[in-house]
Amino acid sequence: MSQFAQFMKANKTLKENGFYPATKSLCDEKGNPLEWEFKHISSKENEEIRENCTIDLPVTGKPNLYRPKLKSSLYIQRMIAASVVAPDLFDSELQDSYGVKTPEDLLMAMVDDPGEYNDLAAFVQKFQGFNVSFEDRVNEAKN
Repeated sequence: MSQFAQFMKANKTLKENGFYPATKSLCDEKGNPLEWEFKHISSKENEEIRENCTIDLPVTGKPNLYRPKLKSSLYIQRMIAASVVAPDLFDSELQDSYGVKTPEDLLMAMVDDPGEYNDLAAFVQKFQGFNVSFEDRVNEAKN
């Protein structure tokens, strides 16, 4: 097989879905936390999420000059919501049961423990191929 042919889509490995118990608050009949199913998002999907979570801030003292700022919490929220296969965060009946109207709000209502949410965010980031969490990068940049 030529080197060029090795790059054809037919040779690309499909990424398997992953499972993770996002919260201890939702359990099966035996008391075990329910496992959520996650899919890999594409680089394109990730860039769209990132772009939708970026705002332009005016640079102080420089008229008509702006710098981009990523709303990191919103970005993580939307990346998690886009990754979840089950439960279906887009299901209106599930949203109604929690009194919310968006997948991101449903995610926050279902995983309402801050520690569990941070663990979920770390899992999803690693699952999506980010070896160092986004929050670690932010903290590293601050120091």
